[in-house]
Amino acid sequence: MKTIFAVSSGRPPAAIAVVRVSGPHAFAAALALAGPLPAPRHASLRGLRDADGALLDRALVIVFPGPNTATGEDLVELHCHGGRAVIAAVEQALSAVAGLRPAEPGEFTRRALTNGRIDLTEAEGLADLLEAETEGQRVAAMTAAEGRVSQAVRGWMDSVAMLSARIEAILDFADEDDVASDGAAFDAIVAGVDALADEIEAVVAAPPVERLKDGLRVVIGGPPNSGKSTLLNLLGERDAAIVSPISGTTRDRIELPVTRDGVAYVLTDTAGLIDTQDPIEAIGVTRAEDALAAADIVLWLADTPPPRADAIWIHARADLPGRGEIPAGRALAIAQTDRGSLDRLWAALHTRAAAMLPRSDAIALKAKQRRQCGLAVDALRYPGLDALIVAEHLREARAILAGVLGLDATGEMLDALFGRFCIGK
Repeated sequence: MKTIFAVSSGRPPAAIAVVRVSGPHAFAAALALAGPLPAPRHASLRGLRDADGALLDRALVIVFPGPNTATGEDLVELHCHGGRAVIAAVEQALSAVAGLRPAEPGEFTRRALTNGRIDLTEAEGLADLLEAETEGQRVAAMTAAEGRVSQAVRGWMDSVAMLSARIEAILDFADEDDVASDGAAFDAIVAGVDALADEIEAVVAAPPVERLKDGLRVVIGGPPNSGKSTLLNLLGERDAAIVSPISGTTRDRIELPVTRDGVAYVLTDTAGLIDTQDPIEAIGVTRAEDALAAADIVLWLADTPPPRADAIWIHARADLPGRGEIPAGRALAIAQTDRGSLDRLWAALHTRAAAMLPRSDAIALKAKQRRQCGLAVDALRYPGLDALIVAEHLREARAILAGVLGLDATGEMLDALFGRFCIGK
């Protein structure tokens, strides 16, 4: 296997750049550039020189003998000055060492997975951590990267294994005196299977982690000229939608991503809901109705009751003459001149979001993980009428859960995952 190298810190220029080298020739490469190596896991200042002896930089050198390293291989870190010319010179010198080549995107993490240092859920958590843009995304990604999803799945696998052992004992050693084989023992196993299915199903039913990344879809609906575009602009704090007294100004959905208090939202302005013979306007109305049906949260600005019972019914344009009093049934009033009314609306949105997003102390699964765990639940829910059938479905559930951890991951799936990483990760 080739030894790989790459910058694993931020993009230069920077004060310090960390060049990581991993593989069977890592120590030889460090010796070629830095001379005698320091003791393992001890940083020492060394002069880095190319094959001709020219000084490239003075850097801290740290060596990590495998397999107890981030990648499971011999690993070297060169903490250099972070100028572009310095990094280019060090990388060129490393390229000249036999057996070395530049790393591909995600290759360090892929080697960690291959060598058993992390599993697939932890690798996916690292990928999400690199892409995290909000505090909620960071917390969820760190939870996965630190192995909490992995621990839960491994715990379920252990439970399946114990149940399998008990059912196999009934099947294989029923004639032995020290193995219970009566109906009560079998019923206890079936009860254990049901309890495990309930436990997994509860995690599958929890809010998905994608909501943290994709954002909660907040759709603003109502008739023409009810203040929908104005509210979008106020919440987004920019003129994303055209505001006009002319009916039908907004004919298609306008989406505006917004992050507020660490939560990602996608605000959507829609065409006014109205009976129309205009074919273009009718398309806009249909799209508005579809958006309202698919929304996580609906902000309803009409004076008529909302189309969904869970909508936040808003008394809009409360600063206009004759609209100062909030009618019965409205959650709150919005006035363009009253900043406090917007803050109250954001507070209501945040309360709704808290119930729709994964809790920071909970296990949040990605869509693929939820599908796999759901299949495991389906396998465990099979009616326990026969010990042979129960045993087979336990084996099926364990295989599915192993897939969540990447124990049967295909090369194509891993290529898609690790292509999301930067070169030095």
